[in-house]
Parts: sequence; C-alpha cells; structure tokens
Amino acid sequence: MDNDNKALIYVIEDHQVIASGVKQYLEFSNFECEVFYNLKSAYIAFEEKLPDLLLQDVMLPDGDGFTFVRDLRKKYTFPVIFMTARAEESDRILGFEIGADDYITKPFSPKELVLRVQAVLRRTNQIGESLQGTSNYYKDGARLFIDRNAHILRINDEEIILTAAEWRVLLCLVDNAHLLVARSKILAECFNYSSESYERIVDTHIKNIRAKLSKGNWIETVRGYGYRFVGMDTDEYL
Repeated sequence: MDNDNKALIYVIEDHQVIASGVKQYLEFSNFECEVFYNLKSAYIAFEEKLPDLLLQDVMLPDGDGFTFVRDLRKKYTFPVIFMTARAEESDRILGFEIGADDYITKPFSPKELVLRVQAVLRRTNQIGESLQGTSNYYKDGARLFIDRNAHILRINDEEIILTAAEWRVLLCLVDNAHLLVARSKILAECFNYSSESYERIVDTHIKNIRAKLSKGNWIETVRGYGYRFVGMDTDEYL
C-alpha cells in the first residue's frame, strides 16, 4: 500500500459509466483507484506498479478477462475480483479456477462491491497474522515448509506460488491438521460465503492447491464432507 495507507485498486472495465461509478465509489470509501478501459493499457501499468487488488471485467474490446488473469497469475499473486455480466455457474467456477478471490455479477450495488473489496483485502492482510512463524510438515518423503511471516511456501527446495485465496484455504486446513474440515467451514472462513451452491469453489481451490503441491499427497478427501490435511509435523515425523 502507499504511504498514506490507501489500498491501490486497479479497475479494468470498458464501460465508461460503470468504470466511473466504481472509481468514484471506491475513492469515496478511501481507496486509491486507477481505471483502464482495455487490457493493453492495464498490462503496461502492471509492469510499472502492482495494485493491492484488481477488479476485472471479462468481456473487453481487446481480449478476454479470464485469459488475461490466467496470464497474470503466472507472475503475480495479488487478489482479483471478477465483475462481469457472465453469471452462469460455469463462468463463476472458471473464475475461481483461474485464481479469483471473489466473483460479482452485473448489475451490482456499488456498496456491495466495496464491501467485497474490503472483505478480500481484510482476509488477504490476515494471512499469517495468527499462528505466525515457520512450520515443517512431512509426507511421502517430501518436506513442506511454511513461513507465514514471509509468505513463503516450499516443497523440499522448490518455492510454490499460491494465490491469496489458495493461501487461506491451505492455512485453514493446516491449522486443523488431521481433522476433517467441512466444505462449509472453508467456505465461511476463507470466502465469507454460506450458501451450499458455492461449495464447488472450495473443490476448485483444493484441486489447484493439489496440482501445485504435486510432491506428496498432502490433502485427503473425505467424500461428502470435506478435506483433511495429513502432513506430519516435525514431532510426529521424528
């Protein structure tokens, strides 16, 4: 964040009326906001300065917002909220598969949008605030190292890059190691959602985390209920 402690929000939205309204409401809510009407201008801005959060439209004149964020995720981990008219469940699931932290459909209330921005930033800033420090876990001959303060995750000597949402899900499981964690609990604690219709979001993030933690079967599925982190800590392993 900048020296004045205002979070910097990038908004990529080609509809000028919507973009202007979002910018005005965000600035009124004490955020700094920069608007981009196409992907090319936004990408140039990312090369110069990273935002604290990105609000991303999907259908843009020079490309697809899903593809754009998928490419961003190869380099950056800042939180992303999609704001789009594409309201189908398959679109929402795709957004979360790419690494979105939230997904809001048009038309939306500016107040709701700001509340979601605040909630995502709050959850992101809380990563590592509880149970701070380093931890080592072992499974299938591999070592999982977590440094919550430095926001570092490694398997053996390989650094693993997680999105903010993936960090929250993983730490929720790690903090309840060897205990069954229901999808509803992960959904509520990591995303502030309570509806069962959103539980596929949890499955999507678990799939992404497993793909990144490819060395070792760290997360066990309890069919019909939820998930369990099964790595052993140092005391258990020795």
